[in-house]
This record gives sequence, structure tokens and C-alpha cells, in this order.
Amino acid sequence: MTTTTSLGPIGYATGPAPADAAALEAAGARTLWLSGGAIDRLDRLTGVLDSTRDAVVVPGIVPAGVHPAHAVAALHADAARRHPGRFLTGLGAPQQPRALGALESYLDELDAADPPVPRPERLLAALGPRKLALARDRFAGAVTLLVTPEHTADARAALGPDRLLAVMLPTVLATTRPAGEAARTGAVEMLGFLLRVPGYRANTRRLGFTDDEIDTVADRLVDAVTAQGTPDDVAARVAEHHAAGADHVVLSPLGDTSGGVDTVRALAGSLSGRARSA
Repeated sequence: MTTTTSLGPIGYATGPAPADAAALEAAGARTLWLSGGAIDRLDRLTGVLDSTRDAVVVPGIVPAGVHPAHAVAALHADAARRHPGRFLTGLGAPQQPRALGALESYLDELDAADPPVPRPERLLAALGPRKLALARDRFAGAVTLLVTPEHTADARAALGPDRLLAVMLPTVLATTRPAGEAARTGAVEMLGFLLRVPGYRANTRRLGFTDDEIDTVADRLVDAVTAQGTPDDVAARVAEHHAAGADHVVLSPLGDTSGGVDTVRALAGSLSGRARSA
């Protein structure tokens, strides 16, 4: 059985191409996260599992409003049978009114499936207090995105000591800190897109940023919710999240034309030296 203890301290985001996932694993990545935007079909996850040998694979996340519970349960069962010890189910709820009630019903279906998707094998994308409470009560833990180390400390307090906390961290490698304008472009574009989603916008306000900073994707915001600069700079930001209570930090390379392989290789020494071993 795969549990959250299988994740290790460091993970890497990957796209849906099986070859990219295989290359990341060959470069040293031991946990791979397939972003929710890439999961237009659940068999994308099957492709990543089939193309890798040992890496744990986690969807980050399966949108519960798109993929029915019976299909997610079937995927989880197939992964457990064919790739034992290598798959966790990451779920996210639509950021709409009454979404939590719909998610509770969805979880009831996962619990009643044959076989079920056990709580130790599922994570919830959660930022605010209500979703963090649900992650504590009905999941193995939570996944966060676009957060500061201060938010990580608050999320750890909300989850308690026995739930896993994974932080997804957009990452820009550069020769200087902060990264130069060209290197930052990918981070600004990604934040500009995500901050149009009400839940991310609301949480960014809770972090202390103004509407103007959010609308313009201000430098202060970019610097706060990403890791950027040299490998040592990135490792230092990872270490901040670990020190604040994160069990697992997912690096999402931006502007890396190698599909993340160059990032994995460049960070290997710094992560083992200044954060936790990957």
C-alpha cells in the first residue's frame, strides 16, 4: 500500500508526456506530480506510471468536479494492483459555493467503492480553514500552492502533527537572486493565470497582499510564493517550508526547456546539502 510516508521530502512536477516522466526519474526524481491542468483524461496518470519504474506518482490534483468518483476509484485500484506502492490520489474541489458539501458526497462514494480509496492514500488541495479541516478529518493530509512559509506554519497547525503537508513551489533557476526579468516571465504568467481563480485570490489576500499587488502580479508577491535564483537560493526556500512544517515540497520548474531534467540535476547537490535529501 502506498502511504504519504512514501513521498519523501522532495517531489517534482511533470507534464503528461510519459517520456518526460521517465527522464525525470532517470535524473533522480523520486516523486512525480502531474498537474491538474494536464489531467484531461485519467489515463494520463496511467501513462506516467507505466513509463516509470520506482517513482511515486501523485496527481496534483484530480478535479472532483470533472472526473466521477467511480472512475477515480477504478484508477486507484488499477494503480494499486499494477504498480503497488507507487500511487496516491490527490483531489481538488471546484472553487464554487456549496463545493465542500459536494466533495463530502464524493468522498462518501470513494469510501463505498469496491475497493475503496483509503484515507491514507488520498490528499486534498486545501488553502483555507474549512478545506484544511476536511483534509485533517478525511484525508491523509493537504497539498498547498502559491503560499508563503508563514502559511505553511498555519496549515501545519490546522492539520495537526499527524497529517502530511505538501507544498507545491513554482521554481525559477537563474544565476542571480531574484531572477532576471526573462527568467521571471514564466512565474509572472503562471501567477497571473492562477490568481484569476477565486480561491487563490482569496488566499493571497489572506497572506497580506493587496488587490493591486494581485492584479499586477507585483514583484513582492512573486518573490513570496516562488523559489528563484541559484540552486542554493532555491534550496534555502525549500528549507524554509520544511522548517515551517511541510513534510514534502514539490518543485515545479518554470522556463526549463528540458522538461525539468536540468532543474533536477542542478538542484541535487544543493537540496541534499541545505534542505533534506531528495
